[in-house]
Amino acid sequence: MAVTTTNILEERATSISSKQRKGISCEKESVSGAVSQRACVYCGARVVLNPITDAYHIVHGPIGCASYTWDIRGSLSSGSELYRNSYSTDLRETDIVFGGAVKLTAAIDELMEKANPAPKLIFIYATCIVGVIGDDVDAVCRAAEAKYGIRVIPVKAPGFSGTKSLGYQMACNAILEVMRPHREQKKRFGINILGDYNLAGEMWIIKRYFEDLGIPVISTITGDASYESLTQAPSATLNIVQCAGSSAYLAECMDEELGIPYVKVSFFGVEDTSASIIRVADALYAAGACDDGIPARAREFAAAQTAKVMPVIEKYKPRLAGKKAAIFVGGGFKAISLIRQFNELGIKTVVVGTQTGKKDEYAVIESLVDGDTIVLDDANPAELEQFMLEKGADILVGGVKERPLAYKLGVAFCDHNHERRHPLAGFAGIENFIKEINMSINSPVWQYLGKEAAV
Repeated sequence: MAVTTTNILEERATSISSKQRKGISCEKESVSGAVSQRACVYCGARVVLNPITDAYHIVHGPIGCASYTWDIRGSLSSGSELYRNSYSTDLRETDIVFGGAVKLTAAIDELMEKANPAPKLIFIYATCIVGVIGDDVDAVCRAAEAKYGIRVIPVKAPGFSGTKSLGYQMACNAILEVMRPHREQKKRFGINILGDYNLAGEMWIIKRYFEDLGIPVISTITGDASYESLTQAPSATLNIVQCAGSSAYLAECMDEELGIPYVKVSFFGVEDTSASIIRVADALYAAGACDDGIPARAREFAAAQTAKVMPVIEKYKPRLAGKKAAIFVGGGFKAISLIRQFNELGIKTVVVGTQTGKKDEYAVIESLVDGDTIVLDDANPAELEQFMLEKGADILVGGVKERPLAYKLGVAFCDHNHERRHPLAGFAGIENFIKEINMSINSPVWQYLGKEAAV
């Protein structure tokens, strides 16, 4: 079935695919005029680093950039709440003309004087205008480190320099700067969890699974992280990567520089959660880090948890089977897990798109969906609207930006973005997800819009 391209920009055609057209175009700049859903480089860096709970964050740029601060993720902390504060140099016209480095130095000095507790780690985000005027942010950070004896790390993330994915890399490089002085630690049995941001406490759920199996979690990067825990990360035996889009680059660097191998995991849905727990246990056993007792316990645990959640799936599946879903999320790995979750419920995915998906992820996506499913990279609202209507989607899974679009079209909605306050990961998250999908699709409100209300 050919993809309908009516009202679609010609330059966007190669980024919209059905199964019959292989090799979707991705990992490139957004098309000018397409009103893309992507965020800027600074955004990508900030979402990764912000959940480091005892770090201070100074935004070196106009005050508008600082509006993107602590509430960008529903990340929870078991300790420090410093990450809920943000600071800005508030660059004005005169700073842009004469340079803002002096103002940045003054901001660091003021923070060191007034902050309580005293900072151990400061991130300095250089945004768009700093990239234009050329402030020597590196020199300011080096001087501050020498003066105060703490880590002051520049994150040069002008929004115009690339996409959100580049911001992820900038953040990963900053995390590596924290780790490198501690790279010579002796290795010990345990894992680091990369790419989970403890949305609604999901990191704690995942962490508890592994600790129940006898697998210590050394560092969480970056949900509920701290400066001290990040310095311990080089001692881990294995890295597990939950969000490949934001953290695969960091995992590769840690493999190369610190000798820590990694496996990709996903804790969304029965299939992926069970497989991930087993995959981690098998990887540790293959590395000689544990005996065969842990892989055996992992299989028993996954089977027991699956048995507990299956009655929930069986209860709601008759109400959901035959429905059609549209997905638009940040990364390809999450989209893959959502497709599998919908398959478990008998729901057909008819539209699926991501902001930052990669070619290998799109290849997996195309292997999981039907031939007439529309696959989009870097979609805009007009495209989502066209294909959701064309395919008759009953529900859209997305983020806060997509909610108004779904409701405008009279389509049910599920918030799977990072502002949410209820966990969707792990076996507990499976039940939450199913109930939310059911309540949204089968809400009586749809009968007033001419839709058939489910019994």
